Amino acid sequence: MQVGAHVSVSGSRVSSDEETPPYDDIRNAVHRQRNFGGNCGQVFTTSPQVWQQPELNDEATEGFQAESTEQEVGPWVIHSSYLVNLATPKEDLHEKSRDSMQAEVDTAAQLGIEYVNVHLGAHTGAGVEQGLDNAARTLDELDIPDSVTVLVESDAGSGTKLGGEFEHLAAILERSEQDLGVCLDTAHAFAAGYDLSTAEAVKESLAEFDDVVGFENLACVHLNDSKHGCGTNKDEHAHIGEGEIGEEGMRAFINHDAVREVPLVLETPTEDGRGFAWNIDRVHELAE
Repeated sequence: MQVGAHVSVSGSRVSSDEETPPYDDIRNAVHRQRNFGGNCGQVFTTSPQVWQQPELNDEATEGFQAESTEQEVGPWVIHSSYLVNLATPKEDLHEKSRDSMQAEVDTAAQLGIEYVNVHLGAHTGAGVEQGLDNAARTLDELDIPDSVTVLVESDAGSGTKLGGEFEHLAAILERSEQDLGVCLDTAHAFAAGYDLSTAEAVKESLAEFDDVVGFENLACVHLNDSKHGCGTNKDEHAHIGEGEIGEEGMRAFINHDAVREVPLVLETPTEDGRGFAWNIDRVHELAE
């Protein structure tokens, strides 16, 4: 079973045999992932709140690849900056978003990371169809290395954000010339109105996903419970089985045939004395 978490790469170099190492780099992610009990995962390559280019050196790059192989951690996903807006009608933001994404896919290829995950963004008044066209245009301007696949992520669907409807994801796959995949976020889908709180609801919602998007396009799952109800469009994650999706829904989702072979990446909170390690253990407990 492939399950892990979104881990930080910042701070002093984390190692099992060195308490205060002298440098910090992306290799931190491998050790942190294993410390949490994960065997796949996700990272930011830079701060997600600023326009900043990833910075890597050969030592960090080669070390990350070697340690991921040695520790049997993978696949990895790079999550794009929160500032990226593929759907924007504003040319300056379009250019910044495109350039940021190009840097991320290039970095993924350098690190041997298979996936770069991105939200479609918001059309900010241009309309859904124009927003989808804008997003497809931005993606099509990228020179994506053959070893990398861009994943478009489902969204909670608030305001003018795209991705809350499965049809939005399907439209991007159809309109873009790139070979894209999809990342399904359980908390986002639930908040957008796709019920996942019971075994029957999971069956029905995933059947709709298959009809509209296709399981063959599902490359990754962001596995999160939700602090808010179905259809509220409120994006706030909860511990696995402790939110509004709950234990029954999470159990059914994790054990669904279409999900079993897909990497599960947690973005659950650290609160109430519980963090990623507790949530990864919880996933294993619910798996049958």
